[in-house]
Amino acid sequence: MDKEQFIQELNELLAEEFEVEVSSIQPSKSIKMTLALDSLSLIDLVAVIENIYKVKISGQEISGIKVFSELYDIIYDRLEK
Repeated sequence: MDKEQFIQELNELLAEEFEVEVSSIQPSKSIKMTLALDSLSLIDLVAVIENIYKVKISGQEISGIKVFSELYDIIYDRLEK
């Protein structure tokens, strides 16, 4: 899967999971603001990603991720290619 396909798939998954429009998910946008995440839903985000993509993201890492482009890079770099 190339990175563009991955990003599109992840955006669709996040939009469905957090009930937002896919178009509102943009690389430079804040993850917390766009998905309306609090500390509990941030845990949900990590669980969804780990379950679907079989990658591990620590709490410390996720708290340091501010925008979607950072999230894309971390997950994509850890995917089995």
